[in-house]
Amino acid sequence: MSKSPNAFRTISEAAEAVGAPQHVLRFWETKFPFVTPVKRAGGRRFYRPHDIVVLKAIRRLLHDEGLTIKGVQRLHQEQGIARLAAYGDADAAFSMDAQPGAAPAPTTEPVSSTSGRSERELRGILADLESARARMDAVLAG
Repeated sequence: MSKSPNAFRTISEAAEAVGAPQHVLRFWETKFPFVTPVKRAGGRRFYRPHDIVVLKAIRRLLHDEGLTIKGVQRLHQEQGIARLAAYGDADAAFSMDAQPGAAPAPTTEPVSSTSGRSERELRGILADLESARARMDAVLAG
């Protein structure tokens, strides 16, 4: 029986979903103060769905995009958690921007049938472009 997409995850489940070992997730908690799983009695960690998205973003930026820990910290400081989360899941970043109880954001115009690209594909391309920009900014900042 699988868990609901909104269910909390143990550290082993989070590590599997993110693609990083458990000890790395614990280490990232020390380096990134915005990674804050819920801790229960005895120190057991439980990761919320948005924690998983943020951890996926960190893994992607560090391992796939080549940013340093300081580079990811700077990206978070300059662009915020929602923008950072876009590197983990483009759709999640938009839902994280919304305030509880707020009206949904207006949708974009339908994609032209001649373009052949879905909104999800375009968001993925946008995330890739933003990632490239972040790498360029990190290189230029020295």
